[in-house]
Amino acid sequence: MVKGPGLYTEIGKKARDLLYKDYQGDHKFTITTYSPTGVAITSAATKKGELFLADVNTQLKRNNYTTDVKVDTNSNLSTTITVDEPVPGLKAILSFKVPDQRSGKLELQYLHDYAGICTSIGLTANPIVNFSGVLGTNIGSIGTDVSFDTKTGNFTKYNAGLSFSNDDLIASLTFNDKGDALTASYYHIVKPLTNTAVGAEVNHSFSTNENTIMLGTQHSLDPLTSVKARVNNFGKASALIQHEWRPKSLFTISGEVDTKAIDKSAKFGLALALKP
Repeated sequence: MVKGPGLYTEIGKKARDLLYKDYQGDHKFTITTYSPTGVAITSAATKKGELFLADVNTQLKRNNYTTDVKVDTNSNLSTTITVDEPVPGLKAILSFKVPDQRSGKLELQYLHDYAGICTSIGLTANPIVNFSGVLGTNIGSIGTDVSFDTKTGNFTKYNAGLSFSNDDLIASLTFNDKGDALTASYYHIVKPLTNTAVGAEVNHSFSTNENTIMLGTQHSLDPLTSVKARVNNFGKASALIQHEWRPKSLFTISGEVDTKAIDKSAKFGLALALKP
């Protein structure tokens, strides 16, 4: 296991990946090519109902610098420049989008054996400042995530969470939406050799007094093929199968059905990612 508690975004991440990652109801095609100079060009196309979206991302890595430039169908140009470890444990990220003049942001991440800190500030006259910090170890940690709007003088976000983990189990508890929502998640590795795991997530809203429960599992049929399934307390059941037909090239089929309304059509998603 990696030393240190990691960043705040990693609290509950294993359970979220098991329950939500790779599930989709759209058709998506992604292809990545590499130029002789080492530039990676990724083209993606997504069909959402009658809507068709596409983007092209260019990534250049040189020493500890990484530059990503993305252009989408709405003519938005997004640029992200990442400097990895200008000093040990530190990462600096500069991002901005054209023509959105308020999108500029500078982010600093610092990882330590007993702490993980991330702070960002918008590059505007009255920026939004975000700070998240986690203290602990790779076994147990506690952290917070807050955002402050310097223009209005109000906190736009304040969350808190804690996590516990060992070799085969990870449990977390977070307070979100300014304390209005409580989320508890659980991830348990049942059989490491076949990547078999189970997970659960329970969300409680204090304002509406409603609960949302999601249960899921994953299993590798062979080294190249894996399956996942999930169901929530509203009767929505989903499943997917993913096959790596060549290194880093994935073919994924997913589907969802409402068990309380079988007469309705099931939703199907397809994703194809090609890498040389």
